[in-house]
Amino acid sequence: MRSCVALIRHGEADPALVAVLGGPQAPRFLDAPPRHRHWLRVWGARGLLWALPPDPPPAAVAAVVAALDDDSWRVREMAAKVVARHRLDPALRAVERLQHDPVPRVRAAAARALRMLS
Repeated sequence: MRSCVALIRHGEADPALVAVLGGPQAPRFLDAPPRHRHWLRVWGARGLLWALPPDPPPAAVAAVVAALDDDSWRVREMAAKVVARHRLDPALRAVERLQHDPVPRVRAAAARALRMLS
């Protein structure tokens, strides 16, 4: 789980974990230009989608909340899915802001998260 949080926060990435989360070709993104590195954050959030414990540590929740404000819509969408699945109440305000996101998929994920938090 710590490795997933590190991916979301632009930290060190374990190539083996990246391959598990993103597929066999995913480790090539470790050396990708910045415009493609958002995939690492998406995969970090995807890992938390499945690995977050029932009482998640504050650092993991904070990483998900921060991801809701990421420049990449794919990261915001995946973070909203994590919020919905794990009912992360501290993310409520950030998810509410995503109702006005310019990307329809992000708005849909935010709407589902809000339903799960209500």
